Amino acid sequence: MRLTIELDIEEDRRIIAEVVELPGVLVYGQTEEEAIAKVQALALRVLADRIEHGEATPKPMTISFVAA
Repeated sequence: MRLTIELDIEEDRRIIAEVVELPGVLVYGQTEEEAIAKVQALALRVLADRIEHGEATPKPMTISFVAA
């Protein structure tokens, strides 16, 4: 599974980071680095929750984050 991170800058200069393949996985950060770190952590939590609850995940699952 390859996860794509999209970054955008708000008018107030906050950075929005979103994982395209995981709806709702979106965070704000003060810097690009902070936003990327936060969205990666959230994506991993979401995937872990899906696995724990028996929801479908691609197998084998290799996670590579790609900034867009």
